[in-house]
Amino acid sequence: MRVAFLGLGIMGHAMATNLAKTGHEVTVWNRTPGKQVEGARTAATPAEAAQGVEVVWLCVSDTDAVENVLFGADGVQKSLTQGMIIADSSTISPSATFKFAERMKGIGVAYVDAPMTGSKIGAQNGSLVFIVGGDEADIERLKPLFAAMGKKIFRMGETSKGQATKLAMNLQIALIFEGFAEALTLATKLGVEAGKLLSLIEATMVRSGVIDYKGPFVLARDFTPNFPLRLMHKDIRLTLEAAKEARVKLPALETVEEIYEMATEDGHKDLDYAATLTLLEKWAGVQVKGNAA
Repeated sequence: MRVAFLGLGIMGHAMATNLAKTGHEVTVWNRTPGKQVEGARTAATPAEAAQGVEVVWLCVSDTDAVENVLFGADGVQKSLTQGMIIADSSTISPSATFKFAERMKGIGVAYVDAPMTGSKIGAQNGSLVFIVGGDEADIERLKPLFAAMGKKIFRMGETSKGQATKLAMNLQIALIFEGFAEALTLATKLGVEAGKLLSLIEATMVRSGVIDYKGPFVLARDFTPNFPLRLMHKDIRLTLEAAKEARVKLPALETVEEIYEMATEDGHKDLDYAATLTLLEKWAGVQVKGNAA
């Protein structure tokens, strides 16, 4: 398929690379010039990238970035023709997604929201899980592209329901990791070896995918960004905004958001979100370390 892929960050570059590797005709664009994808053509603007394609796929930082790429001065809107599909793998506001889709519907362009989970490693090896909202026929047309980048698709409902679900998923990730980080900090302060605690977690009902993935990185003190703290913080804020719109209280997430704010003030925004642990360590006067057993 002919695809414009817009946004070559941690996730987007790997996703576009996998599309090109599997034989799709890919044109890429990135806000910061200089990034290239082997086997793909590079465009100077989103509008140029979208000329003559069947699908425009976005993976950019936030709601404002999506709006600018779609409707800005050099946005794709001027290059769109009836029958094309917009697929957005950014994590953005569900209500904004619905509005963007309505604008596209007016010119005969379909809109599918397709945020994903699987982190940097999943993007690189093509094993992402896509959380999708949109018309079933449009999703069917996109299946060859989903197959190049991921292993599973979950259709959660109509357009915007993928974004809504992604926020609910990231809410859980943030809270699960916060519980893990607090447990590690307390256990370390009380003299329990972190590696032994992790082994116990892995053998009991406390075990989770979040801990399985993050535990070894934490014990190795490796906070290289798989999912940067600044982006998780953005998603937490989006979740709280969506909850406010829906008149839902999220007291635990409100508390965690404060921790992310303070971690950002400490200069950790470009590290992995697991670096929120360092704030708890500072307050407790300890450092979690050890080898995963």
